[in-house]
Amino acid sequence: MRAKKPIVWLPACHRNLDLDDPGGYTVLADRYALAVTDLGLQPVLFPMAGAADVADLLPLVDGVLLTGSPSNVEATHFGAAALATDRLDPRRDALTMALVPAAIAAGVPLLGVCRGLQEMNVALGGSLHQQVHAEPGLMDHREPQDDDLAVQFATRHDVRLEPGSAFAQWAGGTSVKVNSLHGQGIKRLGRDLLAEAYAPDGLIEGVRVAKAPAFAFGVQWHPEWRHASNPFYARTLEAFAQACAEHKSRQGH
Repeated sequence: MRAKKPIVWLPACHRNLDLDDPGGYTVLADRYALAVTDLGLQPVLFPMAGAADVADLLPLVDGVLLTGSPSNVEATHFGAAALATDRLDPRRDALTMALVPAAIAAGVPLLGVCRGLQEMNVALGGSLHQQVHAEPGLMDHREPQDDDLAVQFATRHDVRLEPGSAFAQWAGGTSVKVNSLHGQGIKRLGRDLLAEAYAPDGLIEGVRVAKAPAFAFGVQWHPEWRHASNPFYARTLEAFAQACAEHKSRQGH
């Protein structure tokens, strides 16, 4: 029997949480799954999925949400060397580098959040600043590490939105305040990506995939955080949910 709710694939992260268990753990921050559930969608994980599985698994879902993560996209994917301080997740990189172009080509709605935006950019041939805070002229976009989550995820700076863009429609204007919890950021924009939201220092923080057959956006901020009380976040997620529902209807899932 097919699921009644649109199904959204959330690629997992991989951690070694127990030094006595070298096999590691598959993990997902609850706030992403809760936000998806709140939208009437069914979140799913495919814990052992790799690039070779994308063709088989993508037809089973109605959307893909690339979540944020403490890990960085490994710099070797854009022709640079990883930093000694990087937290890396090579299994997730291997999956998402294949999943991003496949989802776009198949018309499966795609939303990238924080690391997810960076994955979209790199998968489409772009590059990243490895430490935005170390770049001359750019702000420190990291969260205050010693504060509680409510402070870390509080709105922190404005973003400028392109007039007429979906972002401006969701915000009800061309400027809106967002949270900021990232160390990497877009340096060279990937192919087919259009920049439609910018931080005060000019860093690209919101993108759309040009000519994508379905919803395909990435954001550097975290709209999943307390989205019910933030109209901009809520409208962004609702637009993704609507696209997933339309995909389910078209595919007869």
